[in-house]
Amino acid sequence: MHVLENPTPNLFFTGKGGVGKTSISCAVAVSLADAGKKVLLVSTDPASNLDEVFGLRLGAAPTAVPGVPGLSALNVDPVEAAANYREKVVGPYRGVLPESAIASMEEQLAGACTVEIAAFNEFARLIGDADAAAGFDHIVFDTAPTGHTLRLLALPSAWTGFIEDNTAGTSCLGPLQGMVEQRNLYAAAVAALSEPKRTTLVLVSRPERSALDEAARTSVELSVLGVDNQCLVVNGVFKASDTKDSIARAMERRGAEALANLPEALKKLPRTDIRLKSGQLIGVGSLRLLLGDGDLPRVKSAARNAAALPGAIDDIVGKLADTPNGLVMTMGKGGVGKTSVAASVAVELARRGRRVLLTTTDPAAHVAQAVDEVPAGLEIGRIDPVAEVERYRAEVMATTGAKLDDAGKALLEEDLSTPCTEEIAIFQAFARTVDQASDRIVVLDTAPTGHTILLLDAAQAFHKEVSRQAKSVPDAVINLLPRLRDPAFTRVILCTLAEATPVHEAAQLQDDLRRAGIEPFAWVVTQSLAPVAVTDPILVARRAQEQGYIEEVTTQHAKRTALVPWRVHPMKADAAVLPTGTG
Repeated sequence: MHVLENPTPNLFFTGKGGVGKTSISCAVAVSLADAGKKVLLVSTDPASNLDEVFGLRLGAAPTAVPGVPGLSALNVDPVEAAANYREKVVGPYRGVLPESAIASMEEQLAGACTVEIAAFNEFARLIGDADAAAGFDHIVFDTAPTGHTLRLLALPSAWTGFIEDNTAGTSCLGPLQGMVEQRNLYAAAVAALSEPKRTTLVLVSRPERSALDEAARTSVELSVLGVDNQCLVVNGVFKASDTKDSIARAMERRGAEALANLPEALKKLPRTDIRLKSGQLIGVGSLRLLLGDGDLPRVKSAARNAAALPGAIDDIVGKLADTPNGLVMTMGKGGVGKTSVAASVAVELARRGRRVLLTTTDPAAHVAQAVDEVPAGLEIGRIDPVAEVERYRAEVMATTGAKLDDAGKALLEEDLSTPCTEEIAIFQAFARTVDQASDRIVVLDTAPTGHTILLLDAAQAFHKEVSRQAKSVPDAVINLLPRLRDPAFTRVILCTLAEATPVHEAAQLQDDLRRAGIEPFAWVVTQSLAPVAVTDPILVARRAQEQGYIEEVTTQHAKRTALVPWRVHPMKADAAVLPTGTG
């Protein structure tokens, strides 16, 4: 494997959700530790599942991984990091400033952007502070899905520039003095990211066109940020061993065609292929086998019982079509098929005569590629971050800014230059999109789990940050949380693969939604081999393993369940994408 031939001190793993970043990064960390290196494995993903892979509880402090001498792991918990950050900023002023001033500072620090920068502080400390990394030969980062990762990696330059240029002394993160103190740390983080001898960026993909296209975009965008030392890992490359199995042949052919048409940005990169295996990556023993040629231990499961399988997704669509308006959201771990499910539901609802908007809050925005034919009544769109930021800035300057003198306008423009502005703009677009569900059905393909939860959590506190700049909170934002909590208006579909980590993460997401007062409408198990006739040994084993997880979903988690079989022919894009969230 290329990344193990001459490993740099910092190794970053990134790629489209669900491609195997966590599995590959964990396997590499174990391999380095087995070679006698001291290794720290770090997850900066809000939806991290390192705990399940290693079977132990991880926190913000390094924890030794049993059975792997030299390996420690930790999770950067964004919520905990934000709480610590808030107290670090506000704490010194308690008892010094009036309570009203303290309350104002705490309100300023209530937004989602605080979570972002707090998590980044931990990230910057690990790669920019030599003392924090002392004792480790390598730090392996299992990063968040692509859109979040790009934002995370872009923050050093953005925040350093903001600190240097801002003269007002405050921001949506509160007093800037603490950030000025971090300037040297941020500068060191930027230097570490762009130094080829210190940092390697590992792009992880599947042998699928959408995942490879995403990896190519990431490669180009990271190069612009100065991160040029890159390599490619293609995970799950399938070789059929039973030539009579039509599904196996189709799966192999699809992967081979995708790799034969590799995007230009990826062709120049060193590449490692990891073949698809039948077992599951849970535990250190499996991780040690992942990078080799052998198979993984197979998980015993109940015998396949076709009669016990859930019904088709049409059964759920029929219930959704009973009402002429409302919000349908597909949610779940990255790579589980949320986009395909959202597209299928939207297309079928339109064919049943409903007026439908299919859109997405996911920065990766692949929703149009999941539709091969656009029926009458279906509109396809997405929330464009660049357009929404420009719209929001113009709106604030035309309203709040119109009442200010030149000096006040200059300060407001500085405030609007912070990375927080993008969070506000996209959130307002999300709220406006939900508002459109008053007279049609809006099918929203949401971002992966961690981002989605942060977005929903923001509904209660986000109006504070909006009102700080714009002095008023739009009705769409005020009405958002009540609408999300109304089961007659909002129907959440949890999507999962019939595998351990996706199922358990969807169950955790369901718990989080329930704590927010949102009850999921249904679960959909996607890309399933369970109802498909296969004879290839690897596919037979994977199909048998699915049964236990399908039964777990139907008996322990879901009120309604549907099953989507593995498709021989993936859906193709055949639709223009219109901007949404602007109604």
